[in-house]
Amino acid sequence: MQADLAREKEIGVEAPREVASGAGTAAEPASPGVSLRCWGARGSIPTPGVQTTRYGGNTSCVEIRVGDRRLIFDAGSGIRLLGGELSGLATLDSTDIFLTHFHWDHIQGFPFFAPLYDPRIRLRIAGPEQQDLDIQTLFARQMGPVYFPVPFEAVAASTSFRHIGSDPWISGDVQVRAMQMRHASVTMGYRVDAEGVVICYIPDNELEGGRYPVDGPEWRSRLLEFVRDADILIHDSTYTDEEYRQKAGWGHSTFEQSAELAKKANVRELLFFHHAPERTDDELDRILDRMREGGVREGGALLDAAREGEVKWMLPRPK
Repeated sequence: MQADLAREKEIGVEAPREVASGAGTAAEPASPGVSLRCWGARGSIPTPGVQTTRYGGNTSCVEIRVGDRRLIFDAGSGIRLLGGELSGLATLDSTDIFLTHFHWDHIQGFPFFAPLYDPRIRLRIAGPEQQDLDIQTLFARQMGPVYFPVPFEAVAASTSFRHIGSDPWISGDVQVRAMQMRHASVTMGYRVDAEGVVICYIPDNELEGGRYPVDGPEWRSRLLEFVRDADILIHDSTYTDEEYRQKAGWGHSTFEQSAELAKKANVRELLFFHHAPERTDDELDRILDRMREGGVREGGALLDAAREGEVKWMLPRPK
């Protein structure tokens, strides 16, 4: 543990601190630098219970703050907790939400996101096009009467929807780039460049097996460049290598595959993400210890597992 903390200090990432769900850092004044907060790291389905309290049971949602700018990645069940904190802010001008894809565990929290019903709020929502269906239609269908009691017409926030493609999204000195990943449906991963800090968010991606529209040596080379030199890479690590033998083609990667990608791309810190719903805290602890022991022997990125409520701060790099 001491070695891990020492290396975090070297790369300019403060040691993670646990923040109880619902406790308030979101309302604090923006600090210089870039912060990353995980609101949900679970894959496939929320898993509340005594065996998932430390790493959390909410599905995918990550918040990145750059000064006053707030970027939210995915709208799994974790976004409900984030919305509760944001609704307590005196002012909240605009918030950008980037969706990787529209599988249920990445959008199920959206109808419960409190700012959605606040007329003071401006929400800009971006995601990949799905079979010629626009993003607004996909969300409106999710909130149809068969699935949800509150109609989409009840949304009071000023919302705009757009498709994300190969062109980067730029706001001031913050840039967000997207790249299609190997997963069922059109699924994006994101790279955020801000104040000299690089964070990559790739929650669903099968690095090795399966057959997908994007593949081959050219795609793999592009992926390496996409995540190269990232300060933090958040990557799909659903299975162990042993489990993967029965799950190849299911759209997800292993801890070992993610660590190898991070090593090849010179990533500074890798956060294992999209924890399998049946994975307990104790199991994650044992896997993380084993992976760290291997990492010390072989070199590579600092290894950690995403925890719900965890905050990481990164200071701007000198220009």
